[in-house]
Amino acid sequence: MYTDLAVFSGRAHPELARDICARIGRPLGNVDVFEFANENIFVQYQENIRMRDVYLVQPFSTPVNRSIMELLIMIDAAKRASAGRITAVIPFYAYGRSDKKDQPRVPITARLLANLLETAGADRILTMNLHVGQIQGFFNVPVDELNAIYPVSAHFRNERLQNYTVVATDVGDEKRARDMAVRLDMPLAIIEKRRIGNSDRTEATNVIGEVEGRNVLLLDDEIDTAGTMTEAVRVLRANGCKEVKLSGYHGVLSGPAIERLKAADADEIVLTDSVPIPPEKRLPNMTIIPVAAQFGDAIARIHSGHSVGALFQ
Repeated sequence: MYTDLAVFSGRAHPELARDICARIGRPLGNVDVFEFANENIFVQYQENIRMRDVYLVQPFSTPVNRSIMELLIMIDAAKRASAGRITAVIPFYAYGRSDKKDQPRVPITARLLANLLETAGADRILTMNLHVGQIQGFFNVPVDELNAIYPVSAHFRNERLQNYTVVATDVGDEKRARDMAVRLDMPLAIIEKRRIGNSDRTEATNVIGEVEGRNVLLLDDEIDTAGTMTEAVRVLRANGCKEVKLSGYHGVLSGPAIERLKAADADEIVLTDSVPIPPEKRLPNMTIIPVAAQFGDAIARIHSGHSVGALFQ
């Protein structure tokens, strides 16, 4: 039987961890995490976690590989400190696009990460909006996947949008966009695109659906370099749309993303805080939706043995 709940944070997103703790009315646990001069990561829990129900908050955000390694070491340290149960809370799961062997001699890195987390000693995974649902099946431990559609769609409902169409950035995102369209009672359109090699470049080629004379809400699971988004905006405007709102559940915002989003001249850009968005990347037309309430409620339910699925009803 586990004793009390304990939440700890790595260095990737301590603000989110503090907000989660505020939601559940618990203090953030005390742990030292730092790097030696040789870049080796050191972790030491500064309080007793023997038989406690431990939650480690760490999105795989920039620097991505350090964030991953840091979480693995935190899990191992908790295991060796006799934690009762260890849940890896990963608001953003990187390498999600490496989910299948779609070219010769390439890895399935999303599966490799799952293996590493289990080997380190994670008993459970709590995450949000995986790039594809099949990643859940890469794990042999329970996975709870939260959905940012609830707070994001609530934001758009409060704006009382008129004459809007929800647009998926490609055919693979059709279900995600359709779910949003249903929640907002809007029609759906889909961008046809092709990715150019293994680069971050994409080319939008066509719009399936009616957008001429309508406003559009363009939805993707993450905005990385914003190449997909801005290329889609170009095609949508060429097809006669009016206002443009952009939404991505994870605001990764790598490389040229901010300059591209500025050039896109969208009416609003809606992201969540599943990954930290520093001040220099926050644009005047950007709205950031907090997700701490969802994670806090899910942690409280997991700890008490109640259904996490009830949060989606």
